[in-house]
Amino acid sequence: MDLGISGKTALVLGGGGGLGGAIAQTLAAEGAAVAVADISPQAAERTAEAVADAGGKAVPLEWDLADLGAIDQHIAAVEGALGPVDILVNNTGGPPPSPVAGQDPELWLKHFQSMVLSVIAITDRVAPLMRSRGWGRIITSASSGVIAPIPNLGLSNALRGSLLGWSKTLAREVAAEGVTCNVVVPGRIGTQRTKFLDQAKADREGKSVAETSAESVASIPVGRYGEPREYAAAVTFLASAQASYITGSVIRVDGGLIASL
Repeated sequence: MDLGISGKTALVLGGGGGLGGAIAQTLAAEGAAVAVADISPQAAERTAEAVADAGGKAVPLEWDLADLGAIDQHIAAVEGALGPVDILVNNTGGPPPSPVAGQDPELWLKHFQSMVLSVIAITDRVAPLMRSRGWGRIITSASSGVIAPIPNLGLSNALRGSLLGWSKTLAREVAAEGVTCNVVVPGRIGTQRTKFLDQAKADREGKSVAETSAESVASIPVGRYGEPREYAAAVTFLASAQASYITGSVIRVDGGLIASL
């Protein structure tokens, strides 16, 4: 199937990480030119090099999402190098594990700015051109905690959850102009973030990481952690021309983990 995105410009936030890197490479394999944004310039460069090694086109970009004042500068750099953004993948890092009660308001504000306000502001910067051209894809990566809150990930559950209401509302506002907005929800995907959370849980419960991981795998009907490329494939399809009638949706890529309807 030709996904119809060859020659499109994609901006992948958090593109140096496990999920973001896989998304950037999968989009590039379909012919999109990809801007790889990450707080770590080394991580962004690694993804861009992997794209180039596979014959694709990518430019790395050091980007701290918490710096809202730098958004226009960064988007202008992407536009200058690759052209206007057609596909925006909002993929942010997660906050540290914690209960939801009793957290310092400053901690809430810090992560709200980097995980929520940054996504909204970046989208507001690129969406008008998408709308004027009659084509665009806005895809926001969340967490299974937005559907079934995960114990001890209180900040993540609450902050990522707010993006669902935002994305659904925006989807209705821009749908008639050829722009889709969807949220993709990963389950337990094998990334460094997942390893970190497994380690943190093992430390809290006085278990080995192997025991904690085995318990987690046992809760997944597929019987294993997902691979980043599997998640990236779902995101890339939502970015495609064929996905033009999918908008305002929350797509689970979780191996059946989430038990609710």
